[in-house]
Amino acid sequence: MYRQEEINPYHEGEKAQQVEAMFDNIAPNYDKLNHRLSWNIDRGWRRKAIRLLEPYKPQTMLDIATGTGDFAILAAQMLHPKQLVGADISEGMMAVGAKKVKKAGLEAVISFAKEDCLNLSYNEGSFDAVTAAFGIRNFANLDRGLSEMCRVLKPGGHLSIVELTTPVRFPMKQLFRIYSHTVLPVYGRLVSKDKSAYTYLTKTIEAFPQGELMMEILRQAGFRETSFRRLTFGICTLYTATK
Repeated sequence: MYRQEEINPYHEGEKAQQVEAMFDNIAPNYDKLNHRLSWNIDRGWRRKAIRLLEPYKPQTMLDIATGTGDFAILAAQMLHPKQLVGADISEGMMAVGAKKVKKAGLEAVISFAKEDCLNLSYNEGSFDAVTAAFGIRNFANLDRGLSEMCRVLKPGGHLSIVELTTPVRFPMKQLFRIYSHTVLPVYGRLVSKDKSAYTYLTKTIEAFPQGELMMEILRQAGFRETSFRRLTFGICTLYTATK
C-alpha cells in the first residue's frame, strides 16, 4: 500500500524552502548541466511527452515545475496553444526561462508564475492540459501536488508527465546506479558549484515511485485512463492520464 511518508519524510515547509534555494542557486547553469548529463536525450523525452497531447489540441496549458521553461517553449512550438503558463517555486529559474521565451518570440503565449504547486491559485477546471517534466519528484507532498494538478484540469483534460526513474533490468540498473552515484554528482558539483544539488537529484530519483505504483497514486489523485511508458531503458518514464 502506498504511503506518502515512504517517498518524502521531510516537513513540507522545510522541503519547499530547500528546493527553492537550491534551484535559485543552480539556475544559471541548469540547462547546460541537464543536457550534458543526459547526453541531450532529455530533449527527445520532452518531444515524446508533447506529441501525446497533439490529438487533443489543448488551447490552455499549465506546465508545473517549469524551471527554465524548456518544456513550455517546446510545447508552445509544437502544440500552438493560445495560453501556456509555466509555474514554479524558483524565481531564479523562471528568470532564465523568461529570457529564453523572449528570444523565441513567444511572450504573447507563455507567461510565468511563482506558484506553490501544492496549493495552486487557479480555479478548478482552468486548463485543457497540465504537464510536468522532471519536477514532480521535488514535491514536498506528491499526493497533494497531483490532486492540485487534477483539480485545475478541465473535465476530460489531459495530463502528461515525464520524470527520471531508475532502470529495473540488468545491466542498465547497475550501470545507472554507478553513473548516478559517481559521475552525476561530481560533474554537477564542479559545474554548478553547489555541493548538494546533484547528490539531492540522485536521492529523489531513487525515492520516487515508479510504474504501477505511480499509476495507483495518479488514480488516488482523481485521474483515470492512466498509463506509463519507460524510455531509454527505464532512465526516464512517461506518464499520461485523463481527468
